[in-house]
Amino acid sequence: MRAGRGRFSGRGVGLLLAMVGCGSVIVGCGPGGDGAPGTASGSLEQLAARAKCRADIQTDAADLRQATCENGPRRYVLVTFANARGQAEWLDEADDYGGTYLVGGSWVAVGARADISALRERLGGTVVDAAGRHGGDHHGHRMG
Repeated sequence: MRAGRGRFSGRGVGLLLAMVGCGSVIVGCGPGGDGAPGTASGSLEQLAARAKCRADIQTDAADLRQATCENGPRRYVLVTFANARGQAEWLDEADDYGGTYLVGGSWVAVGARADISALRERLGGTVVDAAGRHGGDHHGHRMG
C-alpha cells in the first residue's frame, strides 16, 4: 500500500472522523462495556511495548513508520502517522484492499480478525472491517 495518493481525500477524512468519533456503524470504542481499554497513543515503539510484541521496523519516514509485529502466534502490521491527514489517506487507500483494521488516534494495525481482536484488548481502538463497507470480500486484491 502506498502511504498516500498525494491529495487529500474527503472520503478518507470522513472515514477517519467516523472511526475516531466512534460512529454508530463502527464496532466499539474503549473504555466501554465491552472490556476494551482506552485507546493507546505514543510512538511505534511505545505501542509495540504496550502490545507486548516484537516490532521489526520496515518503514521509518517522516510521515509514517511501519513495523511488522509478532506476539507468539499473533502477527500484524503496526503503522504510526505524523498527522491525521496521512492516516486518513492511508486508510482511504487501504479501503480498496479490504481487510480488518484496528484504528487509534494516530496509528493503525492490520492483521487477521482474531489477531486484531486480541490486540484491541491491549491497545483499545476501533475495529474496522473494510471489506464489509464494500459489500464483498476482496482477499487483498484491488477491485475495479
